[in-house]
Amino acid sequence: MSEGIEGIPQTAEQETKGTKEEKEALAAQEAAGVEQSGVSGHAPRTEHADTHFENPLRDARDRRLPKIAGPSGLVIFGVTGDLSRKKLMPAVYDLANRGLLPPGFSLVGFARRDWEDQDFAQVVHDAVREHARTPFREEVWQQLAEGMRFIPGDFDDDTAFKQLRSAIEELDASRGTSGNYAFYLSVPPKFFPKVVQQLKKHKLAAAPEGSWRRAVIEKPFGHDLTSAEELNRIVHDVFDPEQVFRIDHYLGKETVQNLLALRFANQMFEPIWNRSYVDHVQITMAEDIGIGGRAGYYDGIGAARDVIQNHLLQLMALTAMEEPAAFDAPSLLTEKLKVLKAVRLPQDLGANTVRGQYAAAWQGGAKVRGYLEEDGIDPSSTTDTYAAIRLQVDNRRWAGVPFYLRTGKRLGRRVTEIAVVFQRAPHSPFDSSATEELGSNAIVIRVQPDEGMTVRFGSKVPGTSMEIRDVTMDFAYGESFTESSPEAYERLILDVLLGDANLFPRHQEVEESWKILDPIEQYWATHGRPAQYTSGSWGPGEADEMLARDGRSWRRP
Repeated sequence: MSEGIEGIPQTAEQETKGTKEEKEALAAQEAAGVEQSGVSGHAPRTEHADTHFENPLRDARDRRLPKIAGPSGLVIFGVTGDLSRKKLMPAVYDLANRGLLPPGFSLVGFARRDWEDQDFAQVVHDAVREHARTPFREEVWQQLAEGMRFIPGDFDDDTAFKQLRSAIEELDASRGTSGNYAFYLSVPPKFFPKVVQQLKKHKLAAAPEGSWRRAVIEKPFGHDLTSAEELNRIVHDVFDPEQVFRIDHYLGKETVQNLLALRFANQMFEPIWNRSYVDHVQITMAEDIGIGGRAGYYDGIGAARDVIQNHLLQLMALTAMEEPAAFDAPSLLTEKLKVLKAVRLPQDLGANTVRGQYAAAWQGGAKVRGYLEEDGIDPSSTTDTYAAIRLQVDNRRWAGVPFYLRTGKRLGRRVTEIAVVFQRAPHSPFDSSATEELGSNAIVIRVQPDEGMTVRFGSKVPGTSMEIRDVTMDFAYGESFTESSPEAYERLILDVLLGDANLFPRHQEVEESWKILDPIEQYWATHGRPAQYTSGSWGPGEADEMLARDGRSWRRP
């Protein structure tokens, strides 16, 4: 084979001349023959699948063709819910549209609806039309629709699970899925045990020889340490730990993954990423909406359990962890666990934690109700819609550096960011009037909605006088790369099908996170009520006072 650009075979060089759609179509056609990294399944107890696909025309040095899932299918329990309609089904279509799913990929829905297969296909069609990220293409849709099946029934309905097994066997024969299936539990947490036990009872969790079966579980994973440990015990009785993929969709976002690239692929950041230079770290996830119609789920859970226990502690672990030995699941788990185990709570939880509830106000040009006035909420509820906590990481790198985590609903704007704020210069040769508008240097990683990074530093203002004020340098994904970032669920669903667990929290991380949050929740349960804050503001005044006592202030995103 003749050599082309930089040693890449000529066939690869010619391929670059095609359009993006042609490349995606080519990838889809070759899906069954493209290398399937990490496809080895871990069958329960006795079986171990090691299926490996190789494309003989692919050169190992050509990184332009992405990893593509091998023969497989996805079963979604609770397929009629908002998550499935707005995120999961559009993500499956977007993966197919990008050529990342095999031609025979199959999608099975399970829910309490009296639907036929064609009814389910129409629901998926409507969801894709409304929510998909990529353009709708009829030929992609038709190929995907041929592999769609729907199973009506309750989670305790043995007949329905027998039908599910029959449908999987039929798809193995008609679509060539090779017995490889992921079961996505898009259902309320109280149904997790029932679903996995039914999968075991009907021999759906046990993979045939040479195949794999996996379980995908949405948060919240338990509501405290005890319930999380019990749930882990039940799930691991059916699926081995390596078969369980716990979804934290924040870890699928490009910017979160870029945090690791920022730290460990660049020499300029890592030398100052420690207590000698960092003053403190702020991690914020703010929403500008209320609870909507989620009163049944949200009341009794609250902001801290819903967001801090999973999303924010995961972001904190990635921010604070040491360099892993490799970018693989065991190495990442090792380093993240070191951080979570080193977290120390403040002795005075009253002074270093704050919870709040949003109150009625005008926001976005409309009058909005307070949390206690929402439909389905008990007027005496103490559920928090805002939570802020101060944590320490007791290790050599971070000793003495506070980590401030906050989340809330009905705040000023929708934003998630990690702000690493540096210490002030130890000496300034400029007089105080020249630097009165100069703040602290900071690196801000924007997770959403404007994915990117900002570096804040001081610069001289043009003119005859020496005046210094803050300026920023911005990196935005939308401006630096021609390809738009995929949705988090696209990446995570593909990783499940590939068996790549890098971006999925393991049960040890879940339990360590509950060990951090449980004492705070127990303290709140016996000490007063949540503070009230105005909808559209940035939280209760008590949160500002918490940082003011440390001589710091919250960053305004």
